[in-house]
Amino acid sequence: MARLVVNFYRLLIVLACLALVSAFACIMLGILARQFQWDLPGLDAYAGFAIAAALFLALPETLRKGEHIRVSLLLQRLAPAHRNALEYWCLTAGLALAAYLAWYALRLVWTSYLTHDVSPAADATPLWLPQSLMALGCWGLALAFVEALLARLRGRLVFTPGGEAEIARAE
Repeated sequence: MARLVVNFYRLLIVLACLALVSAFACIMLGILARQFQWDLPGLDAYAGFAIAAALFLALPETLRKGEHIRVSLLLQRLAPAHRNALEYWCLTAGLALAAYLAWYALRLVWTSYLTHDVSPAADATPLWLPQSLMALGCWGLALAFVEALLARLRGRLVFTPGGEAEIARAE
């Protein structure tokens, strides 16, 4: 099961990379279109959708690798007893917020699908398409918080002092 979860995170990060490349391609195509006076409607919207997709799809892997630097900086400066309590609180609050966001992101996708909501840009893209990538990233983040909280409950440090990528054993 753990291998399936790790492969899911890898899939999300590959999709995030593809989204960044897509955003770059849309921006470059927009620049070329202006130079050659082509009319390509919706390129700005597509670039925005791709950037948002990249952001949300990369969240689970970012948490798993311990790259949320602000939490790590605070935890490194605390005494072990306070650190443990704050780490549990951070993981629990993060899970609650991520689950809330994931649930409502999925509801947003479903509502956009049912109401045939489209982008206000000239291309009129159905909004449930880019929103589904956002929802996928949100669900991945909630799963990453569940995994991190379970690891912490098993006695492993999630936010290691040096910011190492792997989850270290607690003292």
